[in-house]
Amino acid sequence: MKIGFDNAKYLKMQSEHIRERISQFGNKLYLEFGGKLFDDYHASRVLPGFEPDSKLRMLMQLSDQAEIVIVISADDIDKNKVRGDLGITYDVDVLRLIDEFTARGLYVGSVCITQYSGQEGADTFRKHLEKLGIRVYTHYTIPGYPSNTSFIVSDDGYGKNEYIETSRPLVVITAPGPGSGKMATCLSQLYHDYKRGISAGYAKFETFPIWNIPLKHPVNLAYEAATADLNDVNMIDPFHLEAYGETTVNYNRDVEIFPVLQAMFEKIIGECPYKSPTDMGVNMAGNCIIDDEACKEASRQEIIRRYYKSMNALASGNGKEEEVFKIELLLKQAHASLEDRKVVPAALEMEEKTGAPAAALELPDGKIVHGKTSELLGASSALLLNALKELAGIDHKHHVISPDALRPIQELKTQYLGSKNPRLHSDETLIALSISAANNPEARLALEQITNLKGCQAHTSVMVSDVDIQSFRKLGIELTCEPKFEKEKKYM
Repeated sequence: MKIGFDNAKYLKMQSEHIRERISQFGNKLYLEFGGKLFDDYHASRVLPGFEPDSKLRMLMQLSDQAEIVIVISADDIDKNKVRGDLGITYDVDVLRLIDEFTARGLYVGSVCITQYSGQEGADTFRKHLEKLGIRVYTHYTIPGYPSNTSFIVSDDGYGKNEYIETSRPLVVITAPGPGSGKMATCLSQLYHDYKRGISAGYAKFETFPIWNIPLKHPVNLAYEAATADLNDVNMIDPFHLEAYGETTVNYNRDVEIFPVLQAMFEKIIGECPYKSPTDMGVNMAGNCIIDDEACKEASRQEIIRRYYKSMNALASGNGKEEEVFKIELLLKQAHASLEDRKVVPAALEMEEKTGAPAAALELPDGKIVHGKTSELLGASSALLLNALKELAGIDHKHHVISPDALRPIQELKTQYLGSKNPRLHSDETLIALSISAANNPEARLALEQITNLKGCQAHTSVMVSDVDIQSFRKLGIELTCEPKFEKEKKYM
C-alpha cells in the first residue's frame, strides 16, 4: 500500500504537544487516550504509514511520570462485547493490556468499572481482578447524563463514584474500545480532586475524527463506520466556530459533554481553560498526512470492509439493520462502491464459474489469485496455498502438500472427531504444509512466504468458519465475506 502518513513527524509533533499540555497543569493531568493506545490497527489501515504502537511509544518516553488506569463499561462486560480486530472480549482485553503495559515497564495503577448498575458480569469480573491483586474501582450510571450538569457535578452525581487513588502526576485513562466511559472517569476524578483541594487538569488524545481535515473526508467517514454500533456522528465543532470563527471537526459525544467539562473547570479554577472540544485535544495526525489521495483510498477500502463486517453480523443474527444503513450512507458519501475492492468481483466470478464457494486474494504486487472448493480443501485453504505458491514462484501444477500429510488429518477429523467434512480448514492446511516442508523443498519455499501475506486483501463468496477467520487474522490478511452461509441453516 502506498504510504500516505509520516509517522516520524507525527511522533515528534505529538510528543511536543503532549508535553506542552502537561506543563500547562503543573501538578496533575488526567490524559484521556481515545482509540487504541497499544495497537491502533484502524489508524494504520486508514493512514498508511501510521504505526499501530505510535501512542505507546510516546507514552513510554514519560513512563517515570505516568500511571495507567484502564476503564471498562459494565454493560460491555455483561454483553461480552468483542474487539473485532483481535476477536477477544473487552474483559479479556483488559487483562491483555495489563500484561502488555507491564511488560514494557509502564505502571498500571488500577481498573475502573464504569456505568455500573448491578450487572452480574461486572461483579464476576471485579472478583477475578481482585484475586489477581489488581485494584478495582466502580463508577455508576448517573441519571440525566450528560445534559443535567447541575446534578452530574454534585455529590449525588460524580460524588457517588469511587475516587481512584493515583500516585503519579500524569494519569493516562485508556480502555479496550470506544464508549467505555474514559472522559466521564476523567471528569469524575477532577471533581473528587477539587473536593480534596488538589489542583488537576484534563486533556484528550484522540486520533479520530481528525479536526483539521474536512468533515466528509474519507478518513473521518471511516471513523464513523468504525463506530457505527455506537451511532457516533462527526460534526462541526460549534463551540470552536463561535470562539474563533474557525471550522474544525469533532464528534457528537465530545460536543455533548463539553458543557459538563466547562462546569467542572469553573468549579475548580473559576473558569474553563478550553473554549471548545477541539481545544481539549492534542491531535497532530492531520498535520502528518503526506499523500492525501493515498489516505482517501485506504479509508474507502476500510469503509467497504466495515460494510461487510456489519452485513455478516446481520446475517448471523448479531447485527442491526440501522448499522448497515449507516455504513451504506457512508459508502455513498465517500464515493466508494463494493466493486472498488478488487477481490470482491474476483471471488464472485470464480464462484459463478465453479458453482461452489470461492475466494480471491490480492498480492502485494496487485496480482489476484483464486481459491476454489475441492474434495480435499475448502476455498480459504486453497486460496492460501495458491497465494504462497505464487509468491514462491512455484508452478501451480505442483503439489506442495503430500498425500501422506493430508491423510492422517482427514482421518482424525472424520473417524475420530466426528466431522462430516473431510476438507481441511486453513489452519490444518498450514500444518500439513509445514509437515511436508520437512522433505519437500518447494513446500519449504512456500512456507517461507507466509510473512508476505500480511496486509493482503481477501474475499470469500460465503461466510467462513471462525477457525478460518482466526487464521486469516493471525496471518495479517484483511478478510471480507459475502453475507451468506455456504448452506442454509435452520440453527447455528
